[in-house]
Amino acid sequence: VHDLQGPRYISSAPNGGFVVSEECGDVKVFMSSHKLLCSLSSKYGHQFGNPAGVCVDRDGSILVADEQRRTVHLFPEHGAPICLVSMGLRRPAGMACSSFGRLFVADTGENCVKVFKYCVRPP
Repeated sequence: VHDLQGPRYISSAPNGGFVVSEECGDVKVFMSSHKLLCSLSSKYGHQFGNPAGVCVDRDGSILVADEQRRTVHLFPEHGAPICLVSMGLRRPAGMACSSFGRLFVADTGENCVKVFKYCVRPP
């Protein structure tokens, strides 16, 4: 996959595709054929500061840590982005989500991993 602007973090997606964050730029979603499906900033009209860690949850929503803004946003397949974490992060980097609604964020500013529980839809 070429023509990325400083690729940083990557995560697989349930459909066989993958998600890539770009330094000081955007987050791009690719199909299993490696063709660009969409750019999150274009699709959602969202402006990132410095997107870092990305992961995809069991519902297919994309979660993105923004190092500059110190936030984590969830981008559902349909609907508007949701800010999941807006406080308590100094420098969010890598992320992972569990199938039980837990979000793990490596905070390099505090040298730790922070664990958050979230539920976007009723269980």
